Amino acid sequence: MWTSACSCRGIPRLQSSLVSLNNYYSALLHSQSSNPSKSRNTQLMRNPPPKVINLEDTLKVFDEMLHRCHLPSVVRFNQILGPLVKLKHYSEVIYSYKQMGLLGIVLNIYSLAIIINCYCHLNKMGFSLSVLGKFFKCGLEPDVTTLNTLINGFLLADRVTEATAIFSKMVEGGYCKPDVCTFNTLTKGLCIKGNNSGALQLLRKMEQFGDCKPDLVAYSTIIDSLCKDTLIVDAFNLLSEMITKGIAPDIITYNSLIHGVCRLGQWKEATRLLNEMVSRNIFPNLYTFNILVDSLCKEGMVVEAKSVVEIMIQRDIEPDTVTYNSLMDGYCLRGEMDEAREVFDLMVSKGSMVDAQSYNILMNGYCKHKKIDEAVTLFQEMSRKGLIPDTVIYNTLMNGFCKLGRIQDAQKLFFRMQAYGQFPDVVSYAVLLDGLCKSQQLDMAINLLKEMEGKKLDPDIVIYNIFMDYFCKAGKVEAARDLFCGLSSKGLHPDVKTYTIMISGFCNSGLISGAEKLLREMEEKGCLPSYVTYNTIVRALIHNNEMSRAMELIHQMVERGFCADASTMELIVDLLSQDKVDPALLPLIKQSF
Repeated sequence: MWTSACSCRGIPRLQSSLVSLNNYYSALLHSQSSNPSKSRNTQLMRNPPPKVINLEDTLKVFDEMLHRCHLPSVVRFNQILGPLVKLKHYSEVIYSYKQMGLLGIVLNIYSLAIIINCYCHLNKMGFSLSVLGKFFKCGLEPDVTTLNTLINGFLLADRVTEATAIFSKMVEGGYCKPDVCTFNTLTKGLCIKGNNSGALQLLRKMEQFGDCKPDLVAYSTIIDSLCKDTLIVDAFNLLSEMITKGIAPDIITYNSLIHGVCRLGQWKEATRLLNEMVSRNIFPNLYTFNILVDSLCKEGMVVEAKSVVEIMIQRDIEPDTVTYNSLMDGYCLRGEMDEAREVFDLMVSKGSMVDAQSYNILMNGYCKHKKIDEAVTLFQEMSRKGLIPDTVIYNTLMNGFCKLGRIQDAQKLFFRMQAYGQFPDVVSYAVLLDGLCKSQQLDMAINLLKEMEGKKLDPDIVIYNIFMDYFCKAGKVEAARDLFCGLSSKGLHPDVKTYTIMISGFCNSGLISGAEKLLREMEEKGCLPSYVTYNTIVRALIHNNEMSRAMELIHQMVERGFCADASTMELIVDLLSQDKVDPALLPLIKQSF
């Protein structure tokens, strides 16, 4: 049927890569018919395929190949469709192979591997498995690269159990044997899930598995994960182990370690690591410097961070957007908005360095320091420059309006973001709900909550904290208690803020025993009281003239590194002036200041 409908025809003259691709395949087909004795491999060696430049031209050549009288082999089709995967045109590649199947072109092992890869990237793991089934149905055995792709696909889809099952079958001999890449892929997946112990067990298994010895990638992946979880001692132990085995750390390993110690404020250790890596002829790169700048800025050490930027420039390492964003964020955290604006303007003067994150950092700084007009100006400027504000930016600006009590402006922004194709997330709703509750607009808040639930967005503990806080401050402690007691049925667990809100509500309603009961409950459940929690209940006990219990909690508070806040201190000073405090407790009271 297809043969009778087919007629030999050329294609129109096309530009650039299309001409190149067409000439290549025409020449190949001609040489095949005139020299049938030549092997495919010889043809491929002598006629390497041209580089794929774009989707449109490639698909035109693909279509022309399908309409030839003599269909090219599947190898030729693989050659032009394979590179499209690198260009991330996954759906188009899958559709093209389906067209080939309809024409009776039998797919080979490489075709099926390409299709599995595409389905994995599209997070359609069910389809990937069905293609794997086709392997076995056709009497083909998937190679290790294909199975590694499947494992990675399952890990990206957060389906660790299925990934581990494939790996186990490979180890047991059900499939081809795993290689180093298999182990490293699974190790990375376990680390992403925070399963450091599982990753370490896999490392030990790797040591016992034939030729698959742990390499630099395996060690560096686990070291990075340990550092992210602030398990620095374990990370350094693993570093010592790899060096003992003759595996030298590289810049990636050192960057992970430096990031880890910087997060803990261990600046001397960071300096030691920098000196050590230089002694190994490994020199800091842009990422290393960005770690240092960001860590220093988060600690408020902007002067030191600026010095690091100057060192970068001296070493001919040009600061990038990430560098300047960190510096700008550091100034914003310190409330030095003029300096933050100078950094922003410097980025603008350098061309295309400013991104959406740059705008968000500066807008957030302005909002936190109640300079909402400057934030709005930036928002408008961003839109004029063709940068599309994302949900995070809308949330930042809405929060700024709500903090100033400008709820209507926040609501307008909420509607605008949806009109411009940005969907509100849980944070968006939390910001607006908090603003509505604080402005005593409970009915509107409840309607908004219903809207949120109607959009299949599950309210989190932050949302419930907002409503409990509203009810407690309105003197409706029973309503707050009902919400609190219903948290577990919604799969939510109270956090330190939840308990503090409820304790404050009980204290303000004179229910001191209920507040103390909650304090004990939160500790029993592993939720440690905060500075605010302690001060709230201590003040209530003092007001209730329960000095002995108040002093017990002050002692506990001091032991845990907290101190009295201004309101609590004022109460204690007042009591001291009236000689209502036992002199024996004076040393303890002094510690709390």
